[in-house]
Amino acid sequence: MGLLLANLLRIALFAAWLLVISRVLLSWFDPAGRTQASRYVYWATEPILAPIRRALPPAGGLDLSPLVVLVVLSLLTQVV
Repeated sequence: MGLLLANLLRIALFAAWLLVISRVLLSWFDPAGRTQASRYVYWATEPILAPIRRALPPAGGLDLSPLVVLVVLSLLTQVV
């Protein structure tokens, strides 16, 4: 049972990782979020990124919150 739970957690962490990567790419190609897929990715990732964005000091106009989230997700995946 533990192995099943660990695999499900890895899948969830990987899905979150893909969403954050998608958010980064969409910020380059569709920053206004005009498509339904863009709106979904922004909606799904904003609860994860917003608290980190508020906690980080300003970085000259760069949003480093996706980088922090990706590092944390990678570390969590290694722990599981």
